[in-house]
Amino acid sequence: MTVLKTRAKLVDVARQLFARKGVEDTTMNDIAVASKKGRRTLYTYFKSKDQIYMAVVESELEMLSDSMEKAAKQSVAPDQKILDLITTHLNIVKMVVFRNGTLRADFFRDIWRVEAMRKNFDRKEIQLFRNVLQEGKERGVFDIDNVEITADILHYCIKGIEVPYIRGQIGEDLEDEIGWRYVAKIVFGALGCKKE
Repeated sequence: MTVLKTRAKLVDVARQLFARKGVEDTTMNDIAVASKKGRRTLYTYFKSKDQIYMAVVESELEMLSDSMEKAAKQSVAPDQKILDLITTHLNIVKMVVFRNGTLRADFFRDIWRVEAMRKNFDRKEIQLFRNVLQEGKERGVFDIDNVEITADILHYCIKGIEVPYIRGQIGEDLEDEIGWRYVAKIVFGALGCKKE
């Protein structure tokens, strides 16, 4: 097994154990046994449980980033693309949280460290929003004055509704299609969207 594959396997096994048992109750020995690797191999890649925990968080953020980049590369109109970026962001974050236990689980116990790691992802996401907003502005789809500020605000608005979205507290009595129509109306209103 190559170095990258071994590391990826260790991270995946750790993710599963953290989701099932919690970070605090998972030992390095548990990870070594579950991965069918010796403790020596595990310690070659990760010096501590904290280090492997941060590698798990990083791998989840990479998956989210890859999904966002795919959504941004679609050959669709800017108004559709911005909605696709929003839905991709919220749905992937929801999937990551469910895959790693619930919001009450200690998987995301150290929110400040997760946020510090998330900064790189946030920068990439804001740039994707800027690109789509700029395209929409140039094509006359969006009526916005400042692409940079609008992208920043859009990013933080989406980030701010992650927890209520994951918990199903937004439009819980609405069908998904109707709920997303409300989202589109708010987003398009804020962007001064002129449908193509």
